[in-house]
Amino acid sequence: MTSLRSLASELGLSVTTVSRALDGYEDVAVATRERVSRAAAAAGYRPNSAARRLRKGSSETVALVMPTEPGRFYEPVFVDLLAVIGERLAARHYDLMLLAARPGAEELAAYRRIVKDRRADACIIVRTRRHDERVALLQEAGLPFVCHGRTETHAPYAFVDGDGEAGFREVTSRLVSLGHRRIAHLAAPDRFTFAELRARGWHMAMRAAGLADDLKLMCASSEEAGEQAATELLAGPERPTALICATDRIAIGAIRAVQAAGLVAGRDIAVTGHDNIHASRFTHPALTTMELEVQPVGECLADKLLHLIERGMPERAGDVFPLRQIVRASSGEAD
Repeated sequence: MTSLRSLASELGLSVTTVSRALDGYEDVAVATRERVSRAAAAAGYRPNSAARRLRKGSSETVALVMPTEPGRFYEPVFVDLLAVIGERLAARHYDLMLLAARPGAEELAAYRRIVKDRRADACIIVRTRRHDERVALLQEAGLPFVCHGRTETHAPYAFVDGDGEAGFREVTSRLVSLGHRRIAHLAAPDRFTFAELRARGWHMAMRAAGLADDLKLMCASSEEAGEQAATELLAGPERPTALICATDRIAIGAIRAVQAAGLVAGRDIAVTGHDNIHASRFTHPALTTMELEVQPVGECLADKLLHLIERGMPERAGDVFPLRQIVRASSGEAD
């Protein structure tokens, strides 16, 4: 079996250079890294992972604690996101470790174990909250992390997010242009930053159009909660003509409530969501929604993590990606 030393001798390079090239360090020229990689593949060389971890003084692991509650992190789109992140990390010899914990004390305990036992070199925080104890804990511990979403902490932190504010402002303005005046917002719980930003976009568009922005109801991110909230709004004295929902799951429940009221979504009442989950194409009518593209977001998140682990905070700590609007029949804009 080819050794690191024999590979270095064959290439006329030092063992250190070959080792750093295989580990993807950017202080090794790109041409050299590519040359070493080709030679290693041709020789069937497989680095000793235990020796590499010892040499680097790291676990070569990134941890993600998945919250075990209904909502934003259970859609197939996030499985796709994890696949992109995992592949990007694996190319640099890092493993993605998934843990599960209930939000609150159990979740914080999981992060404390990661820190105490040095089980990971960095963490990914998902479903960020406006006042997020996980962010404060990792900042105090000095463990690198990247948030998928934003939080209201004043200390610098790395994040990747979608522009929910702009996306919801756009869809609301579009419905206003179609003649809607009573546009309600079925909001996700406002402890989550994404819910606050999406609600803000709706508020801004309504105020810009000179319309009342008091038709707002908060509910859990589930079909059942969406149906219940929409039923309440539809039974009120000022029935809305459009329901802008914080998530697709809420919107699917809202469509059911519209149908139960003897109305037709897309004709009598416009309904929109967010996430573009697989089921959104198969509602009746198909659901107008928006989405954050998975590939660039996953790659950006993984690259920020690697930068934090190996070189510290990147020059641009946060990236906000635009949302893609997907217009279907539920908003009355498409057949």
